[in-house]
Amino acid sequence: MKHWLALLVLSVLAGAQAHAEQNFIPISGSEYLSEQMRELQDDDFANPGMEVVAYGSGLFHKLDEERQRCADCHGEEGKKLNLRRIAQYPVYSEEQERPITLQDQINICFEERMDNFPLVYDCREMVGLETYLRYLARGQVIDVQTDGPMTPFYKKGEALYRQRFGQLEMSCYHCHDQHRGAWLRGQRLNQGQSNGFPVYRLSTSRVTSLHRRFSECLGSFRAEPFLPGSDEYIDLELYVTSRGNGLKIETPAIRD
Repeated sequence: MKHWLALLVLSVLAGAQAHAEQNFIPISGSEYLSEQMRELQDDDFANPGMEVVAYGSGLFHKLDEERQRCADCHGEEGKKLNLRRIAQYPVYSEEQERPITLQDQINICFEERMDNFPLVYDCREMVGLETYLRYLARGQVIDVQTDGPMTPFYKKGEALYRQRFGQLEMSCYHCHDQHRGAWLRGQRLNQGQSNGFPVYRLSTSRVTSLHRRFSECLGSFRAEPFLPGSDEYIDLELYVTSRGNGLKIETPAIRD
């Protein structure tokens, strides 16, 4: 009798979880900020993340040793960029047969179009360029593909999102779904949306990339982080970003 009761309880809980996921409505992390913080984020003169935007703009317009610039292909201030495309990353690469991130695409341009050495994933220059490009695409609607060839990578990302890590045996799901809205160490837990990344974090006084934030979270679980640009983080980025489909890019957002 107890066995059947336990199965019934598990079935009800699973059904409730499935219902909640079907009715999931993405909410930007900015909605969890105070009014004062939102005003700071929306003010380009006061937002401290704009310093990195300016740095990335300088790199975008800088001549390399071959006297080439990103702006030569993409226009001054990125006028020729497909901003809608930026809001679709990670995208599937037929050539590489896997999802690629915006940072991956920057390196593809560096190697194949400018004949330069690739940048190290998540290095200062890479984060600067990514922040600048995402800033140019502010207001574009996140629209990440999850079906077709993306399906297996999406599923792996979802599994990582729900996997328990470290000595605390915590998962992304615990913080951003089960305990969303709760306070933890002076910070209010949100949905973990990525539409504002790279973000300026007040707690660290720097602009932080999404992969670096993944590593910080795993570190708080007392777990060994993956490497920035790893397959694991790219799959996780795919899943996390797709949860925000329909939200608008807010880079550089401000978070606690």
